[in-house]
Amino acid sequence: MYVSTNGTIKLKVPEGSNGVVVKNLYLSCDPYMRNLMKKPITENDDMESIDNPIIGFGVAKVLDSGHPSFKKGDLVWGNTKWEEYSLITNSQFLFKIQHTNVPLSYYTGILGMPGLTAYVGFYEICSPKRGENVFISAASGAVGQLVGQFAKLLGCYVVGSAGSKEKVDLLKNKFKFDEAFNYKEESDLDATLKRYFPEGIDIYFENVGGKMLDAVLLNMRAHGRIAGCGMISQYNLDKPEGVHNLMHLIYKRVRMEGFVVTDYFNLYPKFLEFILPHIAEGKIVYVEDIAEGLESGPSALIGLFSGLNVGKQVVLVARE
Repeated sequence: MYVSTNGTIKLKVPEGSNGVVVKNLYLSCDPYMRNLMKKPITENDDMESIDNPIIGFGVAKVLDSGHPSFKKGDLVWGNTKWEEYSLITNSQFLFKIQHTNVPLSYYTGILGMPGLTAYVGFYEICSPKRGENVFISAASGAVGQLVGQFAKLLGCYVVGSAGSKEKVDLLKNKFKFDEAFNYKEESDLDATLKRYFPEGIDIYFENVGGKMLDAVLLNMRAHGRIAGCGMISQYNLDKPEGVHNLMHLIYKRVRMEGFVVTDYFNLYPKFLEFILPHIAEGKIVYVEDIAEGLESGPSALIGLFSGLNVGKQVVLVARE
């Protein structure tokens, strides 16, 4: 990967490789990355080594390429590593950036993996209908803020939960949710949900798990849908919390489906056709929380689990 020419170090793709060498510009901080750091249950588990950089999504500039779809100077987003320069040998999840009239950092969020996650989870998994009641946990985060806005575009009644007054105000005033509440101030989540959804919940976009999921199950309407996107409350627990109200899935004929966005990357062009006009027209807005410098990455990632970020957490590694 490194070639010395007249005392200058250049980054090159190995001879005969179809890999891509990139300079990382922005890195995405996402809760799922915590699971990549857990110790393997057995020696045969395919987990990341503690000696290797974290793998995650980011925005980068191509410095050298052996792949026919990418050339030097291209801007790309997709799977990369938490380091200044990366050799990407698997380009399955690497996309050339065609639209540069938006901030490049958007490709870690609204135009990248979180944006597609919100789109797939809401439209493909939940099959929403106009006027339905929608609840979103961790609603001010990278995915939740978009799900709520998609639901409002469809004419749904939308409520979100978050962990601070600042975030609740953001949901109501900037993202135009109908209602929002600070879950840390609620001692009885079942009663809270009944207050905001007296007729029950049609769609729940699940980002939290644990006690919130248990309370939601009590308040789902018949034939409701739950999209299982993440369960951030459980990632740091040695023993996950139990969920006690699962019988309500049967009583109310509720469909609950977990999904992984990489299974839906074929929908990315369709997603761009949907989202780009809405951004241009100001119908969808996006909030980012940008930490500067690769060295700020660990604290930014840790901050996700205590709610320090406001909006999509991004690490700026280098300016294009």
